[in-house]
Amino acid sequence: MRATFSRKAALLCSAALISATSVMAQDADIDSTNEDFALDEIVLKKSKREIQTETATSVTVVEQDEINDRQASTIAELVDSVPGVTIVNGASPQGSGINIRGFGANGTYGSDQKVLIQVDGASVGSEELYRISTQLFTDPALYKQVSVLRGLGGSFEYGSGAIGGVVLLETKDASDFTGGEVGFRFRQTLQGSTNGNGFASSSILAWQPTENFEVLGNFTYNKQSEQKDGDGNVIGNSAFELPSWAIKARGYFGQDREHSITLSHTDSQVQDRDVPYDSFGTTSDNFGNVDRDIDNSATVLTYNYDSLSSDLINLDVQYSYADQQIDQTYVPGSSPLEGGPSWPFLEPLVNSNHRYETSKFLVKNQMNFLTGGVSHDMRVGVEVSRRERLDASAAPGGTDDRLAVFVVDDIDFGNGLTITPGVRFEDQNIKGNGTYAGDYDNSAWMGGLSARYAFGSGFAVFGSAGYTESMPIIDDLGTPLFMTQSEKARNYELGFSFSNANVFSDADTLQLKATAYKTDIWDITSYSNADTVETKGLELEARYVHSTGFYTDMNANISRGEEFNAGVATDWRNSPADSLRLTLGKRFGETLDMSWEIVANAKMDRSTTPTPSFNAHNLRATYIPQEGAFKDTEFRFGIENLFDQTFTPHLSTRPAPGRTFKVSVAKTF
Repeated sequence: MRATFSRKAALLCSAALISATSVMAQDADIDSTNEDFALDEIVLKKSKREIQTETATSVTVVEQDEINDRQASTIAELVDSVPGVTIVNGASPQGSGINIRGFGANGTYGSDQKVLIQVDGASVGSEELYRISTQLFTDPALYKQVSVLRGLGGSFEYGSGAIGGVVLLETKDASDFTGGEVGFRFRQTLQGSTNGNGFASSSILAWQPTENFEVLGNFTYNKQSEQKDGDGNVIGNSAFELPSWAIKARGYFGQDREHSITLSHTDSQVQDRDVPYDSFGTTSDNFGNVDRDIDNSATVLTYNYDSLSSDLINLDVQYSYADQQIDQTYVPGSSPLEGGPSWPFLEPLVNSNHRYETSKFLVKNQMNFLTGGVSHDMRVGVEVSRRERLDASAAPGGTDDRLAVFVVDDIDFGNGLTITPGVRFEDQNIKGNGTYAGDYDNSAWMGGLSARYAFGSGFAVFGSAGYTESMPIIDDLGTPLFMTQSEKARNYELGFSFSNANVFSDADTLQLKATAYKTDIWDITSYSNADTVETKGLELEARYVHSTGFYTDMNANISRGEEFNAGVATDWRNSPADSLRLTLGKRFGETLDMSWEIVANAKMDRSTTPTPSFNAHNLRATYIPQEGAFKDTEFRFGIENLFDQTFTPHLSTRPAPGRTFKVSVAKTF
């Protein structure tokens, strides 16, 4: 006979059971949004990644275990496995970018401002820089979690114009290594790869002098020579040297540690010498070569007051500062156009320095309360920001000041129904410098509504509708019309999810999530010769885990899009190819994890630059001895592009690397 408990009682019982067993490190796969569930449905197993079935938001979370497992050299290589995400040249930082649902990076600019990126809350990344991509100049070793929000759902807390989505990077904490106990912990990771003779070293020192104070220092050095594709041809502009460092400190004070102050700083630097100005490699080096120095840093100071006496107070007061500096000098004689009629235009482009400084002050409070039998999880915030852009010889400088107010409320009716309304108001003032002096004001209301209904069987259905505006940017100061015309977009989503245990046997877990979406954009200023854009697609995620240790993860993306110019429709230039990613794996206790990953893209002929289909295979193994001299030492081995195939993923401008062997060793002392 199966006994049924209320949610609170069941959670207390399951917590007691977990603490009494030897499998504390495993994940409990329970859809806690169900009002009731049977206790014998608890299965403690895990695969590479959880599917976020408990929310209507299209969100994927890449956690520390998967970050370690992927042995990624760039942030792009971490998020390219997320459905709906397509990476432009992800194997090296330069010329890379993130494209979500057809928006974000492209082969001309590093960003179209439709994908927001934040590090610990600091807004990072540049505006439009011609033939330069700068979003991804940071090392994955600095972070313990990457969350990717696709579409407008969930974006109103983070900014406006997130038509593609939001990427949230969270840095490591000292307590992740000390476990909250007083003392020192040191973690060292060494990694090597054959294709490009890659080498990476990550050193982390965590110190907790008291229970109420912790500090972490992290230095990472990542280097790679030029890689080769499957045919043995050198991939241009694929070499890099990326030293990065981070420091993070947190102190608790007050009764029962209700108050805390956290300071984090990250810094990544790149020094390129005699490299093509065009980091995408699409112009046959007509722009010539440059010496380029890039320095990206982000500093965040956060005060938190999480009241133990009132559920109405969980206050964050945060100041963040992000600085991105790009200094470049033309290498004389490197351009075939030097001295020609077009050179007076090109010379200031390749001999220009760029700098973006973004300061942001955020006050946000989270409140949990009841109105009748309805529970609320409400976030209310006020944000003031300033972006300053250096006045460069080839790009306008100025300031972009914004004031934003937002309210988001997760309303749980207790019967399986949850609705989430969100609204954001943003007011903007842009002032130009020098040649493009001007003063422009804009404001907009934006928001959306999502709803989710969970059935007792583990099924749930959800849908959402949202509207946002992408405000003018400093780069458009040379076109006065653009400075008073924000881009508008609406997004609709509809889907279902399933999460339950004991589906096919008495010791398994199955999770599914399918999301169909439609996005329309008008009043376009980011793309030439396009008045409106219409996209639609389907994203699929699936996860199956068995108590024997077998697991499989799958995600797929199908996308279509059109752009309209004077009423004439053509295929949307930034549509990604249809894709499928499947992982089959087996865990042998806590000692060994082996997996085989298949990556397949369909032929993409809905484009002026079509690409053929491809499928690539990746093998990974993690071995962690549980006893002996190497106890808890982490040995990882991987083979990427196992069959050494030559292919260029759609939207990328460089071929993918050929077969690459990766080996890493990590140990926490």
